[in-house]
Amino acid sequence: QVQLVESGGGLVQTGGSLRLSCAASGRTSSYCMGWFRQAPGKERESVAVISRSGSRKYYADSVKGRFTISRNNAKNTVYLQMNSLKPEDTAVYYCAAGEFFGDSDGEYDYWGQGTQVTVSS
Repeated sequence: QVQLVESGGGLVQTGGSLRLSCAASGRTSSYCMGWFRQAPGKERESVAVISRSGSRKYYADSVKGRFTISRNNAKNTVYLQMNSLKPEDTAVYYCAAGEFFGDSDGEYDYWGQGTQVTVSS
């Protein structure tokens, strides 16, 4: 069993940056980790995924070149560095852990409670 707690969300202006963190109660090295987001009235979507070792990464087209996912297995923590933020990035961001490397939320077994990111125009 893994418990995930996100932090680092907040209100930022367009063009600003935020760094989200996801702290796990268990060994994150055992899992692929992903960041997902859900905006009001929209379905949850994948943002970025990282493999167990960190050697493989996936980014949604909408965030490529602006967001960076990373992990520190010694600290059981996963990060999402978000730069050049846009109003359309406004959403609740969720951290997830799963057995497989994938961009579908159905592939993830453990979820955090989410952290709100709001980008003002």
